[in-house]
Order: sequence, then structure tokens, then C-alpha cells
Amino acid sequence: MLRPGVFHLRHYLSLERQQDLARRCLALHDGEVPAYVPVVRGGGRMHVRMLCLGRHWNGKIYRYEPTRADFDDLPVPPIPEELRSLASEIARVVGMTLDPDVCILNHYGADGRLGLHQDKDESEATLAAGVPVVSLSIGDTARFLVGGVRRKDPMTPLMLESGDAFVLGGPARLCYHGVSRILPDTAPAGLATTGRFNLTFRQY
Repeated sequence: MLRPGVFHLRHYLSLERQQDLARRCLALHDGEVPAYVPVVRGGGRMHVRMLCLGRHWNGKIYRYEPTRADFDDLPVPPIPEELRSLASEIARVVGMTLDPDVCILNHYGADGRLGLHQDKDESEATLAAGVPVVSLSIGDTARFLVGGVRRKDPMTPLMLESGDAFVLGGPARLCYHGVSRILPDTAPAGLATTGRFNLTFRQY
């Protein structure tokens, strides 16, 4: 535990499990409902390719929806049960409970990044209870920043490597966080992917 509610579980997944998850990510990313580059409120384009499972996050209105109304109106694929179970398992390891019904799969290329933000579009009940957000990293290492509940709070940099899990919950549920850069060619040998996949599990 880095501080109350903030957990970095280094090398949580074995290389074999990383390889399996990399294959799953690729299949989902390029599936019948493929990942795309979202346009957010104000017209800016994100620096990742995104695929939502369970519920779709509409970046133009900052809400969850059953279809990709901001892009192609395709229905949202379900979260594979194995992934739901994995996210719940990680939450239990840090003493928390998560029943995920949203998974956001982001792919970062060499120039990928994600600005500082709070995960605050879930239900009021989830946010008030501090139900955690669980994320998994697969592929290249990311320089990750985590701060406090105010944007001006100091940021702590972390290197999230392939197989790492990261949890924000309880008093840290609304902490600002982001990805400042990707370190190319740092993934373990044998992964069937390039760049970095990040899976973020939430409970609406």
C-alpha cells in the first residue's frame, strides 16, 4: 500500500498469464466491435485507442451508455467472466470488494498518454462507498502519475510494468491520476502485442 486506498501490486501476473491476457486483449481490440480513438468534450482526440466492455463510456458527455452513441452506435460487448473474476480477485487481495460491470481497455502506442483526471462518472453510491477501480498493465512500461483528490495536489510518479496491478479505492477513489508517457520496447519477450494495454475495471 502506497498510502490509504492506493495499492501497486508489482508483477501480480505471471508471464504465462500475461501472455494469455495479451492474446485476449488483441482479440477484443480487433474484434467485431473494435477499439477506436475517442473524441472527448471540447473536440479533442484522446491519445489511446479505447474499447469499453459491459457499459460504454461516452467521452463527449462523460456518461455510460449501452451503445457507442458517440461513434458508431454498436452495442457494447460483455466483459468475459474470466476478466471479471480476475478484477474481483485483485480487489480482495487488498481488502476491498469489486463486482465490475465496466471494463475500459485502452491501447497506448509509443506516443500514447492520458491526461490527469478523476474516475468520477460512476454512480453516486459507488463513489460514496469508495468502491475501487482496479487496473492491469500488459506490454510496455508506463510512467504513471497519482496525486490527491485536488488537481493541485503533488503527484507521485510510478512505473507500471507488464503484469502489474494497480488499485484506487476507499479514501483514494477520486484521486487524480494519468499516464505521462510510454517506454517503448520494454514489454517482456514473448507477448503477442506491441505498445501497452491497460484494463480498468469499475463498478457502476
